[in-house]
Order: sequence, then C-alpha cells, then structure tokens
Amino acid sequence: MFGSDPLEELVIPDGTHVQEHDLVAEGDVLVGGQSVVELGVRGGNVIAGERVRFDGDIEADGDCRLDMWCDVDGNVLVGQDAYLGERVHITGQLIVSGDLDIGDDVDIERGFEANGWIVIRNPMPTIVFLFVYLSQLLRIGEEEAADEVVDEFLTDDREAEPVVIPRGARVSDDTWRVSTPATIGDDCRLHGNIRATTIEAGADTEVFGSLRAKEDIHVGAGTIVHGDVTTKGGDVFVAPDAHIRGDISCEDCELSEAAEVDGAIRARGETSFTTAPEPEVEAAREDAEAEAEATEPTPEPTSAVVPLGEGDLPEPEPTQAFVRLGDGELDVEATPAVIPVSESEVDWDTDDDPSANGAAEDVSGIIAEAEES
Repeated sequence: MFGSDPLEELVIPDGTHVQEHDLVAEGDVLVGGQSVVELGVRGGNVIAGERVRFDGDIEADGDCRLDMWCDVDGNVLVGQDAYLGERVHITGQLIVSGDLDIGDDVDIERGFEANGWIVIRNPMPTIVFLFVYLSQLLRIGEEEAADEVVDEFLTDDREAEPVVIPRGARVSDDTWRVSTPATIGDDCRLHGNIRATTIEAGADTEVFGSLRAKEDIHVGAGTIVHGDVTTKGGDVFVAPDAHIRGDISCEDCELSEAAEVDGAIRARGETSFTTAPEPEVEAAREDAEAEAEATEPTPEPTSAVVPLGEGDLPEPEPTQAFVRLGDGELDVEATPAVIPVSESEVDWDTDDDPSANGAAEDVSGIIAEAEES
C-alpha cells in the first residue's frame, strides 16, 4: 500500500454511505498514496499513504495512521492510537484517546490532546512495525500473543470489509476517478460520477451520478443510477428491477425485461433482453423470510387438548341417560288400551234391523275370542 505500486481496485463494501460530505464506512478505510479525498472520513481504522489530502474531518473508532506529507483540512478524532509521519499538516485539532506516535515537523494548528504516551520520532511503516513486533513476541516465547496479532491484522475474517481507495485516486461529491477496476457493494448510497476501468455495482445501491468505464459495466438488481451508463469498448449488463435514469452507450447491451431505462440505448453491437428469473426472486424472498423467522424466538408449544382432571374446570357429575318409569317426576295414570264392550256406552239397537243383529253377534264373538286368548 505504501510502495510505488497502486492498489488493485476501488472497493466500496456493503452499506457504505456518503452523508453530509462524509464518507461513512462500517469497517476500515484504506487510502493509497498521492490520493485526494475531498470528503470527511468516518470508519474503524483509517490508514493513508504518502501525500494524501483530506478535505474534511477524520473520525476513527480504532487507530489512525497518516504517512508522510499528508494534509488534513479539519479535525482528527482517534478512538485508540494515532501515528503521524513527517511533515503531516492538520488544520484543526488532534484528539487521541490512546498513545500518540508523531514524527518530525508535524504541524497541528489548533493543538493536540492524548490520554496515553506521546512519542516524538519518525514512526516506522506499518508493515515493518508489524513484523518487528511479531519477531519480538516469538523471541520471548509469547506464541499465543503472536497468534492473536496475526488473527487481528493478517486474516480476512473481519466483521466488515474495508473501503479501499487505490493510489492516485480522486474522490469527491462530483467524481470518483480511479485508474483501476471499481467494485460497489450492496445497499450503498454514493454521490458523484464514477470513472474506472470496469464497474460492478451490487444490489439495492443508489448512485447519484453516472457510471463510465473503459470496459464492462454490471448494474445489480434494484440499483438506481441517476445518470448515464457509458463504456468505450465494453458491454453493459442490467439486472432485474434496476433503474437507469439516463442513457446507455456500449458495444453490446444485455437488459432485463424487469429493468427500467428512462433514456436511449445506443449499442454498437447487439441489444438483448433477458427474462426476469421470477422463481429465483421468489426463492430469495422465501429464504429471507425464513432467516427472519429463524432469528425470532419461537414460543414453547402448548397442548390444544387438556385431559379431564388436569384443567381448571371442575369435573361434571355423571347423569343417567334413561329414566325408568316410576323414577321420574311425571305422574301418569295407567289406562287400559282396550275397552270391553260391556263397559262401553254404545247402545246396540237390534230390534228393528235383523242384519244389525247379526253384525252385533259377530262383533260379540270376535271380542269373546280376543278375551279368551
């Protein structure tokens, strides 16, 4: 980083925002030598190479290391230790919570404060200091401490990826100009036109400016570009739900049917349209919902049926389904179902009609047979 070779690319990790002329990052900020950052910087560790200029305040939650001939037009607030090389110029105030290692001819116009040790000398480069420190730990037998240093500084297992600005870059509200490839993460919010050799923008990112590259440009799903997308000799790929609020100029253009372009499409080669992968989008949404549900605590299951005797309700007393005669409350008098002829009030008059006489005898016979049986 501090040598003559530039860094490989411009890297803007996920969740990086530009807020009120400040570059706000969740992780560290690494700036290559001879770069100009016309913004303030807020992040974890802030490390800058030789002859870097900042046109704003620097707020570092961790360490801050400025190499020789750096210029800061503002205040420098450091949460841990600070390292300033020769002839560093700070127009504001320097406040350090830890130790301060400072070189010769450092100019701090509004003074400085440090809660730890203050050492006035030329601090050695970061890489040299790291190897010297590791060699001393191994020499005295502190292997566990050396492993902790290696895990902290030399491994890629970080909570957040750092912002990497290559050597000779220029970053401002108007333009992000680099001579290397540029990679923009997801959920970013940037101000300014981005100029690079290749550009790859992530998903759900908003760029208040145009994208211009020498080679290919990839625009992620749901990304909004408030400007033109132009490439000299490369292709442009636009993902679903992306919105280009300008023109597209390229060799070949591959555009999703679910994307939106407000301006004209000028392709010197072919223009193709791709179908939006609806099943993949739905599957991604279902996975996101499943992850959200997995993070929520699930309540303990409760039984839907409570056995008798275990609930709060009293157990009912058993009752008979059938009531025998005589046990009920109704008083029903028994009446004969068949009334004998001798007890009826029917007056059979057979004196005048002989046929009726025979009919009466027949009826009397039938009743007699029924009584005998």
